[in-house]
Amino acid sequence: MTSIEAIEIVLPGKVEPEGLELRSRTLTAPGAGQVLLRMDATGVSFAEQQMRRGKYYDQPAFPFVPGYDVVGTVIAVGPGVDDEWVGRRAAAVTKVGGWASQLVLEAADLVPVPDGLDPAAVETVVVNGVTAWQMLHRVARARDGATVVVLGANGGVGSTLVQLARHAGMTVIGTASPRHHQAVRDLGAVPVDYRDPALYERIREIAPDGVDAVFDHVGGEGLTQSWRLLRRGGTLVSYGTAATKDDEGNSQLPVLRLFARLALWNYLPNGRGAHFYNFWAGRRLRPATFRARLSDDLTQVLRLLSDGVITPQIAARFPLAEAPAALALAESRTVAGKIVLTPAG
Repeated sequence: MTSIEAIEIVLPGKVEPEGLELRSRTLTAPGAGQVLLRMDATGVSFAEQQMRRGKYYDQPAFPFVPGYDVVGTVIAVGPGVDDEWVGRRAAAVTKVGGWASQLVLEAADLVPVPDGLDPAAVETVVVNGVTAWQMLHRVARARDGATVVVLGANGGVGSTLVQLARHAGMTVIGTASPRHHQAVRDLGAVPVDYRDPALYERIREIAPDGVDAVFDHVGGEGLTQSWRLLRRGGTLVSYGTAATKDDEGNSQLPVLRLFARLALWNYLPNGRGAHFYNFWAGRRLRPATFRARLSDDLTQVLRLLSDGVITPQIAARFPLAEAPAALALAESRTVAGKIVLTPAG
């Protein structure tokens, strides 16, 4: 193949959303085991909001191209990759690099996308769907009849988590701002105002005997309240530190403090469990196992999307060149669902 000029959005340093830069880069043929993917959709997640502040745990050095996941069409393959991939749509979790018109990826990281699905709809459930599925079924292991609490039920992960839990026969209590309460109800959850000073008392009124699982992306001091909501045998799943997103200083310290707190709670003789969900756990030490698990779980989620069990929550669509505006909208916390970036035009 001839070289291709790819358009990329570059995060040059700790900048406001308008400080993102649009650049072009020449891509050469994919190497052994690689593919060249044409981006059909990518997304704006909380990770990019943290990365622009330099606050995301283990993020690369500036400058780099953000983009945690991507849905695209394979347009060329390298040596050792089956030619049948060419022309097929696939999804991949990239952590960085997804905000580009074309990108080179390892073929082993691709997960086939069922025919007939809108790539923007698929984008809403790639990293969000795998995260929600694994937290619900692999970490909390919640079952039919359970009552669970989802903090941020209107968000990308939260809205998918609500739908998966409801499909599995669970009662869901979801926190959100009042403007999103109807959307949360439509997903099948009982909404509670996350800004209510008596938030946790409201949840206890709904579930006076405690809950089976709490999914908490906020962290901070509220994590203790999430822990106290659990009944015996319940599980707290922490998967973020949004409460400290604006704190100055070392970005790893809030995470390390969180690990210590969860570890302490697990030693308490009260029959409850506390876990931190790390999407990338096992990636370095057991890459084949990690990829197989990701592929299995995302395939399950995509099947539910194809069957209409999951309704994609698309907050807005922007062309790739308007990534600064998309990121600013995401950070406004005024939308429900996931903001999707698509190719120009």
